[in-house]
Amino acid sequence: MAEPGIGDAAPDFDLPRDGGGRISLSQLRGSPIVLFFYPKDDTVGCTAESLAFTALDTEFKSVGATVIGMSPDSVKSHDKFCKKHGISVILASDESTATLQAYGVWKEKSMYGRRFMGVERTTFLLARDGSITTIWQKVRVPGHAEAVLEAVRNL
Repeated sequence: MAEPGIGDAAPDFDLPRDGGGRISLSQLRGSPIVLFFYPKDDTVGCTAESLAFTALDTEFKSVGATVIGMSPDSVKSHDKFCKKHGISVILASDESTATLQAYGVWKEKSMYGRRFMGVERTTFLLARDGSITTIWQKVRVPGHAEAVLEAVRNL
């Protein structure tokens, strides 16, 4: 399956989320959505990224945007992660990696000479109609949440 690009309809999903319940893209249509994919709960970069989006959560909400983080971690892991660090953004759990694959962020990676499958840190900005307006690939965390907020304001 081809990776979605700018102008494409974002692949829908219906996944379990932190705190119980489910989150689906279709239930959020009509407002901008920031979808950030990250490798693993409670690691240095992923914690920094989640905290950066949390710090700006009220600003995202003030412009009508919903922020969703997604990783292959379990809901239990997400709940622990949110509680430990005070994370307020929605965290969706994609243990099957089906949604991660649909967005093209489940990639072969290598560390210390070992090859493995994992999430490439990527953020998608979706317009009110569910189309993809911006994609940030291989995200560097410092300043990223602020750049995404600026892009949402310019939608």
